[in-house]
Parts: sequence; structure tokens; C-alpha cells
Amino acid sequence: MTTVTAINAGEGAGLYALAHLDALESEAVHIFREVAGEFERPVILFSGGKDSIVMLHLALKAFAPAPVPFSLLHVDTGHNFPEVLTYRDNTVAHHGLRLHVASVQEFIDDGRLRERPDGTRNPLQTVPLLDAIDKNRFDAVFGGGRRDEEKARAKERVFSLRDEFGGWDPRRQRPELWQLYNGRHSPGEHVRVFPLSNWTELDVWQYIAREKIDLPEIYYAHEREVFRRGGMWLAPGEWGGPKDDETVERRMVRYRTVGDMSCTGAVESDAVTIEQVIDEIAASRLTERGATRADDKLSEAAMEDRKREGYF
Repeated sequence: MTTVTAINAGEGAGLYALAHLDALESEAVHIFREVAGEFERPVILFSGGKDSIVMLHLALKAFAPAPVPFSLLHVDTGHNFPEVLTYRDNTVAHHGLRLHVASVQEFIDDGRLRERPDGTRNPLQTVPLLDAIDKNRFDAVFGGGRRDEEKARAKERVFSLRDEFGGWDPRRQRPELWQLYNGRHSPGEHVRVFPLSNWTELDVWQYIAREKIDLPEIYYAHEREVFRRGGMWLAPGEWGGPKDDETVERRMVRYRTVGDMSCTGAVESDAVTIEQVIDEIAASRLTERGATRADDKLSEAAMEDRKREGYF
């Protein structure tokens, strides 16, 4: 239910403002509808992670009672958490959606990509993503990126123009005054669209609580086998962990963000309910990516370098 707050602006004035989450929801719904009216072949990036889950929830709201007029796209690294893939497939079946899967493993098998020595496949997602965009002629690609996640994403516009190679140039980004979005693009170019740009991690969780959105259990504290590497608790797997000198332990952990198993760390936690997760996030001084994503620690400009090449 939408909440409206009265504002005292002087005698005879009758100004009202939407509550915080309602304002964010309204903005996101507006963005989805703008894209539906302006582009021919949009697609939603959907991994089964919390941000893409909220993004799909907003899309369902934007077009109800009609179905979502977009298909979904997941770049599957082959090292995804099984719980998240199960959630992805169940969601697609429940809503009767169409899912495109771009497989990193297929690109490795046919020689278009080469496995990294560290086993991390997150940086390898760019080529399959751009191939899927080109092959399916997607002209707008919805992503769940938020400006509070990382400093490169803080530079991102809601409508982010990408060149014919999928690359991002911050100098080509356009002003977005008064929520006016410019989707113009030349043949071969496309636009990445970020409906959650102005949300924070705490906003996302408070919205999940308000809307009673189900998430994979991986986001809540549970006992799991993990080992320590680079200051993070990682899950064992075929990707190359643990090494001989790394010990597997069982600990109570949860995940703040979900990506490739090889670079997504768990945090020790006792938060088994959504209320406890919200309290934990409110007290945290580290962003979710800063705390748990090894791929962002490769260099000071790791994310920006990948975005320039066509990454999310």
C-alpha cells in the first residue's frame, strides 16, 4: 500500500510526499514503462540474486495485470550457487517467463574464452553477455546495479549508453534532469538501464520485507562448509578451492551478494530472519561488494575497467 505523508508548507498549503520506499518503487515502475514505450527489444538480466529478484518484482508490478513484456537473460558462469539456480528456474516457471542463458562454459569449451589461472569466471561474463545482446538484438538491457555498491557504479546514469562493442564511456553519459531519460542510440549500440540506481542495500532489504518477497535461503544465516582465502570465507567447489594449505570449516554464514562461487565471500552471521538481516546491514560500515567480492579487489579500478569492456 502506498504511504503518503503530509508536509506543512504554510497556511492553506496542501503538499504531500510519498514515503521513501514508495518513491523508489514509483521511480522504478516509471523507468520500466519508459523503456517499454521507447525500445523494441528490452531484456532483464536475472540471476536469482536479490537485486534482480526485486527488479523483476517491480517489472511485474509495472505491467500488472498484463504479463511482463520482456524476456530474461542470465549469464551463467558454470560456478553459480545451486540454490540460486534453483530459485531462478522456479521463478521463470512460476511467472511463465522466457529465459535466455548465455553460458561461460560453452565459450570455454569451444575456445572463445580461456579459463583463468585463479578459477574466477566473473570477469569472463562480458563476452557471452555481449554475444547474447548482439544475437538477440536486445536494444535495452535492465541491470540491478545500484550506485551505493561501488565507486564506478556511482558514476552510472539510469540510462547508460553502450557503444557498438558494448563499452561504457563516462564522458558519453547524458544528463537526467527531472527524471527525463534519453534512450537515443545508433545502430549497433544499446542502452543499459538501472531501475535500482537510487536504492541502497538497506532500501532493497526493507522493500523485500514490506513486499514479502521470497529469496534463496543463501541470503540468511545457515551452517555451511567454507574456507578462508584473501580475508574472505569462500565455498569449496570445482572452480579450484580449497588448496592444500586451506582448511574447510563449518560455520554459520550468509551471503550479502551472490555471484560466481570463486569470488563471492560469505559473512559470518546469526541473522536467520529478514528483521535480523536489516539490523545487521544498518550497523555495517562496508558495502556488500567491498566486503564480499574478490573480483572488485583485483585493482583500484577493477569494476570500471570491466564496465569499459562491456561488463554489467
